[in-house]
Amino acid sequence: MKEQNPVSEQLWFLRRPIQFLGDLSVLCSAFLLACLPAINIRIDEGYFDRAVTQLPFVIFVQFASLFLVGAYSILWRYISLDDIKVFLKAAFISGVILIAFRFLLVFTNFNLWQVPISVIFIDTVLAFGGMLGLRVLRRFVYELTDKNTEFSGKRRLKRKAALLVGAGRMGATLVKEMKGRADAELEIRGIVDDDSRKKGGSVSGFKVLGTTHDLPRLVDELNIRQIVIAIDHAQGKDIRRILDMCTAIPVKAQIIPSLNEIAHGRISISRIRDVQIEDLLGRDPVQLDDKNLHDFLTDKTVMVTGAGGSIGSELIRQIINYKPKTILLVERAEFFLFQIGRELASEFDIDCVPLIADVGDEPRMREIFEKFRPEVIFHAAAHKHVPLMESNASEAIKNNVFATRGLGELAGEFKVKDFVLISTDKAVNPTSVMGASKRVAEIVVQDLNHTYETNFMAVRFGNVLGSAGSVVPIFREQIQKGEAITVTDKEMTRYFMTIPEASQLVLQAGALGSGGEIFILDMGSPIKILDLAEDMIRLSGLTPYEDIDIVFTGVRKGEKLFEELEISGENLVKTHHPKIFIGKIATYSKNDVSRILADFQIAVETRDDDGIRRIFNTVVPEAKIEEKASPVALKAAAAGDEKRFAPPSKLGLAEK
Repeated sequence: MKEQNPVSEQLWFLRRPIQFLGDLSVLCSAFLLACLPAINIRIDEGYFDRAVTQLPFVIFVQFASLFLVGAYSILWRYISLDDIKVFLKAAFISGVILIAFRFLLVFTNFNLWQVPISVIFIDTVLAFGGMLGLRVLRRFVYELTDKNTEFSGKRRLKRKAALLVGAGRMGATLVKEMKGRADAELEIRGIVDDDSRKKGGSVSGFKVLGTTHDLPRLVDELNIRQIVIAIDHAQGKDIRRILDMCTAIPVKAQIIPSLNEIAHGRISISRIRDVQIEDLLGRDPVQLDDKNLHDFLTDKTVMVTGAGGSIGSELIRQIINYKPKTILLVERAEFFLFQIGRELASEFDIDCVPLIADVGDEPRMREIFEKFRPEVIFHAAAHKHVPLMESNASEAIKNNVFATRGLGELAGEFKVKDFVLISTDKAVNPTSVMGASKRVAEIVVQDLNHTYETNFMAVRFGNVLGSAGSVVPIFREQIQKGEAITVTDKEMTRYFMTIPEASQLVLQAGALGSGGEIFILDMGSPIKILDLAEDMIRLSGLTPYEDIDIVFTGVRKGEKLFEELEISGENLVKTHHPKIFIGKIATYSKNDVSRILADFQIAVETRDDDGIRRIFNTVVPEAKIEEKASPVALKAAAAGDEKRFAPPSKLGLAEK
């Protein structure tokens, strides 16, 4: 949401004179008390006359300090521990001002305005402590009154008895909010935490009753109907263990998203949701170098292509946190662009420019570059669906290779500082047209880095949970329809990470790059697709093979049973970030790249998909693309044109 004008918010006292008079009374009383001989033995006779004279000046300074730090934008009924910092800051500012006047007026005739040091200290404590006390009292009365509304309509609000798992920051924040909400659907009856040192303690009046091993007993004794998992940095294995216990009891389990997921949001009742597959596969939260990212993105004009896609839209959400000057949302799908544009307009106060454009449309992209002059580009637009690209090889080349080349040339021409290509683990030893096309895009980006001053780099990672066309939304749809889940093979595995984690690491890699690198993200351990399907069925409250069946369809053309993250024989170089590596991957000479692109151009113009596959196998040494006899290739071979489809050894590969 857009922030409201803080100045207009602080004019509350014009509408609430009683609160203003309350503060004024506290400030006056505090100062006069600080001057009393019974309290301040250092005040000499005649203190009252001096105090009355100095009172308006002191009150003015204190009110000005409160206004300066925004204390009057705080609603009394919602005063919290965080707000105490605001009052401490105001107390410090007013104290410093009064002490400064005390010493600055020593050599003047304004002796009456020289407030004694002892009075300043005592008054500051009494004044700001008293105002805080008023606000705490107001919140107490509000919560007491709010709770009584449960009985309105002669009917008590029915709540579900719940246990909270986690006595950390998330748990403490959640119980505090629930305690002050009459409309909460859950009634917390206790907390469990696996830190044995917390047992017997309490959080906001709720006792820590034991550890998660005590859940079966506590659920029975307290008639618990729901478990809420609120662990600060929960690992997937921990959530799975708790979920299995809840299933065995049985009792419903829900979760508050991890701090990593809601790093820029607020922990609240409204965020409680059912456990999702992303939670079970959760990994360590990403630690980012914020200073490096601020230098990389703050006050910059940033372009994101494929802005309406899963990765593109999340990149934008992450980029916004670093306050760029402008974000250019480039997307050719009107509806997806409308969706992300609408979300940003409602939640963030930042200059976001939605631009309908095909990255392969050079005149349109040139127009955008001339008008907005981007400084950083994240190129996420691509064709990524493996089976579809097998039957549309020409389109894969046009969008993934030539559009990348054209966009990169514009970036170099307009002196863009950094260009980051979003690549894939399917570019490693590719067996599909999609993977091979992204490998060629990496080659193109490395070539552009030698041509222009722009820092060109690529970031390579595996599958992201929930991205468009991935298995998770497909499985979810099949479960909702009551259909059997289709898995290609029992042994098929994939690397997975969440969309926020992938996007954060892409940004960090871009900030680390100096040009020419192919960054490889640490994807953790591979996950069996069969296990993923079974977990999703259980999370839906169903039983695998009974309520929802799983059928095996066989590996599709271009697919692998397992993905790889590094090319055989290459060395991975560590970076400053533990989850980001640089692949020492063989590069191609400029002449070789030009020859490769010329071959692809002929094949695309003649819609020769088989020829495209043959070129892949020829120019990418590690590629293993299934191919058919190509008329173009046969014609070239008959004419003796060995160079056009020469083996890799004749292309003069240069080790980087």
